[in-house]
Amino acid sequence: MPYSNHTGTSFFLTGLPGLEDVHGWISIPLCAMYAASLAGNSLILWVVSSEPSLHQPMYYFLSMLALTDLGLSASTLPSMLPIYMLGVREVAVDVCLAQLFFIHTFSIMESSVLLTMAFDRFVAISKPLRYGTILTSSRIAGLGLAIVVRSVGLHIPAPIMLKKLPYCRHRLLSHSYCLHPDVMKLACADTRVNSAYGLFVVLSTLGVDSVLIVLSYVLILQTVLSIASKAERFKALNTCVSHICSVLLFYTPMIGLSMIHRFGKGASPCSRVLLSYLHFLTPPVLNPVVYTIKTKQIRWRMARVFESSRSGIRASQGH
Repeated sequence: MPYSNHTGTSFFLTGLPGLEDVHGWISIPLCAMYAASLAGNSLILWVVSSEPSLHQPMYYFLSMLALTDLGLSASTLPSMLPIYMLGVREVAVDVCLAQLFFIHTFSIMESSVLLTMAFDRFVAISKPLRYGTILTSSRIAGLGLAIVVRSVGLHIPAPIMLKKLPYCRHRLLSHSYCLHPDVMKLACADTRVNSAYGLFVVLSTLGVDSVLIVLSYVLILQTVLSIASKAERFKALNTCVSHICSVLLFYTPMIGLSMIHRFGKGASPCSRVLLSYLHFLTPPVLNPVVYTIKTKQIRWRMARVFESSRSGIRASQGH
């Protein structure tokens, strides 16, 4: 038989090809990245929740981004660290399908949050006097609920459809975690329906979101150019720098990975794995850094926290 039903079977994940001898060393920066993601995003959530002056729409959306980044890190962690630390590459089919559901769900959530943050910047710059009345707490909660329903609802069918497929004996995946296109390629059956559904989800989420984000910035730029004062123009654009960095961190590796999959037939497997790492691992690590550096209120609150900690340590040493 060329294939068998996958019930009770496993898939095999891939680390960085050609670097198997140093996987143990690679696990050190990976652990550091996960620790940085957990610490940075948790700190953002704590600072926003504990500082009353940060209870504003912009920081609520930042909290949504931090939660999404934590979810994305938690989705990739269970399969990546065992590969590099223990050499364990086998993953049960049901676990694999659950992982791809969460990875894709949180990835779409991140894209949706970035879109709402672009809308937030547009309202803040174009309609500053109505900012508080447009983005009320109830509307922000509604946007958050819509993001969750959209992301979860669109991805529930994917693992269900994949579970019904028979898979070939060759069960080697090309990444360190389970992704929908990667698992689908291993099926020994017609996957046109699965492929069409995956394309529909990507276009209706990441595709639409990216277009709307670009449109938001076109409108923001039009508004900024209409401001007479050069200092005010710079101040308005400066409030968008953190968000632009987060958008570039999220979308640039994804576009590069898509280009390689479609046109880079001769590209090395290592380049694909590295680009996927950039797409899924770097935004959760760097987003807190970007927002901490560029947001004065967050820097000020963190400085107060560390200053009070130092004062407490000195007081205890004095006793």
